[in-house]
Amino acid sequence: MRIILVLVIYLMTTPLVGTADAEFQAGGYYKNFSTVFNSPLPDASMAGIVVNRLRLNLSHTPTDTLSFALAYDFTPRVQDPLLFSESPFAVGVASSRYRVVDFDARIYPSTDEATGSVGVYHNLDRAAVQFSTDFADFSIGRDAIAWGSARIINPTDIIAPYTYDQLDTEDRVGVDAVRVRIPVGVMGEVDTGYIFGNNFDFDKSAIFLRTQLNAAETDFSILLLEFQRDLLIGFDVARGIGGAGFWLETAYVFVEPFDDEPDTSDNYLRTSVGLDYSFGGETYAFIEYHFNSAGATKPENYLTNLEQSAYTRGGVYLLGRHYLAPGFTRQLTPLVSFSGQMLFNLSDPSTWVAPQVAYNIAEDIHLSVGGFVSIGKRPKNGESSEFQSEFGSYPNLFFSSFRVYF
Repeated sequence: MRIILVLVIYLMTTPLVGTADAEFQAGGYYKNFSTVFNSPLPDASMAGIVVNRLRLNLSHTPTDTLSFALAYDFTPRVQDPLLFSESPFAVGVASSRYRVVDFDARIYPSTDEATGSVGVYHNLDRAAVQFSTDFADFSIGRDAIAWGSARIINPTDIIAPYTYDQLDTEDRVGVDAVRVRIPVGVMGEVDTGYIFGNNFDFDKSAIFLRTQLNAAETDFSILLLEFQRDLLIGFDVARGIGGAGFWLETAYVFVEPFDDEPDTSDNYLRTSVGLDYSFGGETYAFIEYHFNSAGATKPENYLTNLEQSAYTRGGVYLLGRHYLAPGFTRQLTPLVSFSGQMLFNLSDPSTWVAPQVAYNIAEDIHLSVGGFVSIGKRPKNGESSEFQSEFGSYPNLFFSSFRVYF
């Protein structure tokens, strides 16, 4: 990765002979997320987090067939010292594990210093070279890799997934990979690549082959993904039905199938199916059902079930099995929109509700306020390890977001 980064920086800053039309672009954004939340445990006080994120995006296109991309995040945070090591939510997907080498994420304080209420983080999120031929498009370096047509929970998106409670989902976390995309027909594609794990360790890496085609006004894709010794077979279909959009995304994972004596009882299936519709251009609504066979059937087994490979390396974060996720967006005025999303655990039952109001102050300035409200039985006996429901065990959270793009 160091070699790739040096190459990208050198080529982005060095003029190339015969590239009079070379294009250099710089941009990015500043974001502020201010949040307060309360613990689900009794007698717990409110806590707060202020996250500032400055991102710089650089790109250089010396020819029509060659381009370079670099992106860097600088993130100061102010919060309770305990939250630098523990998330306020019980389950979450950490930063990408698919990087050969990486910076220490925290700049301040250093690892040998005591943690106070201020922390400064950074992230080299993109460092990639892309080039095209008549046969295929190639990329090498750190870039985003994501799949799936589902709106809320993508069973095939396990490389660097976002959880349902993620506040900032604009840029997917970058991973280190070599990737080849081969066009097939008008709208078809064969996409294959190797995603590197820490120090090129094969058992921490992933390799994939994905095909995509369009037939009968329907998009189909099939994914084969070997990751950290597990094998995922995924299928995705999306099409229009009478003015509505339909999707079905499913993935079956064989846990360590290449071992001498694989344990098939650990295999699991995840499926999302849904519909969306736009009403007159001002209101958009969707509903999605998700099945997660890796989840537990009883709340008291939620935490012990986290030892399964689905949670430790498969990108699964929901604790139960059956979920329903409706949502909508309503354009109140040309500059103001109101949106809402719910996620029901149908087995607990418990519910997660996320309303939000967004205001477009100017062309590149946005303000929003909202919250994550968790409804369900609170932990038993005031102990965070004794779940009685999934969402009832998470805090209520309220936030404001301010974003400026440049």
